[in-house]
Amino acid sequence: MFKKTFYIAIASLIFISALFIGFSTYTLYSKKVISIDSKLKEISGIEYDKHNNLWAINDGGDDAKLYQINKQGHIKKEILVTNAKNIDWEDMTQNKFGHFFLGDFGNNKNDRKWLTIYKIENPIDIKTNTTEAEIIKFTYPEFDGTPITANKRNFDLEAFVEFDRHLYLFTKNRTEPFNGITNLYKVGDHAANFKAELIDSFQTCTTFEKLCWITSAALSPDRTKLVLLDSTSIWLFENFKNDKFFSGDVSRIDLGIVTQKEAITFYDENTLVFTDEEFKGIGGNAYFIKLDEVEKKVVKRHTQ
Repeated sequence: MFKKTFYIAIASLIFISALFIGFSTYTLYSKKVISIDSKLKEISGIEYDKHNNLWAINDGGDDAKLYQINKQGHIKKEILVTNAKNIDWEDMTQNKFGHFFLGDFGNNKNDRKWLTIYKIENPIDIKTNTTEAEIIKFTYPEFDGTPITANKRNFDLEAFVEFDRHLYLFTKNRTEPFNGITNLYKVGDHAANFKAELIDSFQTCTTFEKLCWITSAALSPDRTKLVLLDSTSIWLFENFKNDKFFSGDVSRIDLGIVTQKEAITFYDENTLVFTDEEFKGIGGNAYFIKLDEVEKKVVKRHTQ
């Protein structure tokens, strides 16, 4: 989670800048479609089921629950995952069969050795208010017992997607000094204990860490587009081959204003939905944008 002191300082700074220097031509607030129920004030993951119902999870500290949200933003249904704990739930994704994956892998201090992903059945098939999960555990090969030095603290997680029977994890970089690299790890999609495999990396920015942290990820329904979310931008990856997500074309969508954005998903091939957390009356909304209607800035790939 972001430090709340960061949010106050940076949101004020960026908003004032936007007023005086025209930070972006893109008006985020005009894309607001839903104001989310206050019970989901720390919304950290969203996903649509096969019937286009919107589901969400809260950040750590809440019950191990999945919430269905109606078109007015109210909670329509709650499903308790009976064999799960919400230590630090940070993102949600699904496979082609509609099974949902809930990522309990927030690792702010880089000190959680074993992290958890809960796999549940397609929510449209859950007829009661409870379900039981298949449990996926993983650790990093770098966690070999030696201390993690400040310049290698890149084991926090808030973003993942499912692709071709595997789960792909995008790290939230906490290195000191900050180098802006999000690492991409791979694990299986079934109950087992995995050592995550490092397969690639991508550099967002190095200007200010809390503006560059990757907080959610999503794949389009046809699996041809990947998006990564940070507090100011959406990073769009296209024309990649297989799971080499960073190998194709990369562009950036400027969202124009800093809010605590922590969840993104595709509604359809052209429509993205993302949410921000509510803090002191700001945020707590779901925003819809069309990829063919927003300005996209082509960026050069920077990896390490």
